[in-house]
Amino acid sequence: MNRFTAWLPQHVDRRIRFFAWLSFAAQTLIIATGGAVRLTGSGLGCPTWPTCTPGSLVPTEELSYHSLIEFGNRLMTGVVGIVALVLFILVWRIRAERRDLFTLSFIVGVGIVAQAIVGGVTVWTGLNPFIVGFHYVSSLLLVCVMAAFLVRMDDAPGPRERAVPGWYAGLTHATTAVLAVSVVFGVLTTGAGPHSGDSAAGRNGFDAELLEHIHAWPGYAVFALTLVLVIAAARLGLPTLRWSLVLLAVELVQIAVGLYQARNGLPPLAVGVHMVLAALLAAAMTVVVLHLKRPAATDATAERPLAEASAPRP
Repeated sequence: MNRFTAWLPQHVDRRIRFFAWLSFAAQTLIIATGGAVRLTGSGLGCPTWPTCTPGSLVPTEELSYHSLIEFGNRLMTGVVGIVALVLFILVWRIRAERRDLFTLSFIVGVGIVAQAIVGGVTVWTGLNPFIVGFHYVSSLLLVCVMAAFLVRMDDAPGPRERAVPGWYAGLTHATTAVLAVSVVFGVLTTGAGPHSGDSAAGRNGFDAELLEHIHAWPGYAVFALTLVLVIAAARLGLPTLRWSLVLLAVELVQIAVGLYQARNGLPPLAVGVHMVLAALLAAAMTVVVLHLKRPAATDATAERPLAEASAPRP
C-alpha cells in the first residue's frame, strides 16, 4: 500500500462528510447559476462550445456581460466536477464495504461529464427548449443523487428492511411519481414562457398559460399527499416524520413562490428561486423515500438485547 492509499479514509470520516455536503451545495448552486444564464438572456453569451468564441476559450472584450454570465456558469461546471472527483477518490479505499457510496459518487462524476456535453449541445442547437429542459432535469437528478449519498453515508452498510407499513411506502412512491409529473410540466411551462435564454431562441410552441394551470394541479396534489404522509408518520411514529415535515415546508414555500410569479408576470428572480426550490423539493422527497427502509437487523444485533436482558444485574 503506497502512502497516498494509506492516507485515504478507512471509514466515513470528516473529509468524506465535508466533500459530500460541498458537492450537494455545488450541485444546487449550479442550478442557480444556470438559471441566471437563462433568465438574463445570456444563453448564447458564449456562442460556441467548448470554447467561448471560435478563437478564444474565454470571453473577449468585444462580447457583453452576457458572455461573463455564461462563462461563469461554465466555470462552475469545473468546480462541481473537481469536488465530485475529490469525493470519488476519498471513497475509493472503502469501495468494497461501502459499494453504495462508491456507486453514487461514480454516478455523480459521470453525470457531470454528461451534463457538460448536454450544455454544449444546447449551445449548438441555439437553446432548443426541450434540450434546455432536459439539461435542467438532469441537474435536478444529480442533486437527488447527492441527497441519497448524504443519507446513506450515515447508515450502516449492508441489507435493508422496510421500516414503514406497506401502504405508507406505496403512498410515498405515489407522491414521488406525482412530483415527477409536476416537475415535467414545470419544465414544459418554462419552455413555453418568455425566458428563453436569448432573444433569438425559440419556444416549444405550447400554450404557456394553459401549462401553468396543468403544472399547478399535480403540485397541489403533492402537497395534499405529503400532508397525509406527515399525519400518518406522526400518529404511527414512523422514521419519515422529520423529513416529511421538511418536504411539506419546502412545498409551502414553493407554492407561495409559484403563485407570486404567476400573478406578477414571471419576474426572473422569482422564476430562478422556483427552479432551485424544485431541486430542493426533489432532494427532500429522495430523503423521505430512503427513510422508508432501515439497516436490516443482523444476528449479532438481534442477539445483543437478549444477552443484555439475561446478564446479571448489579
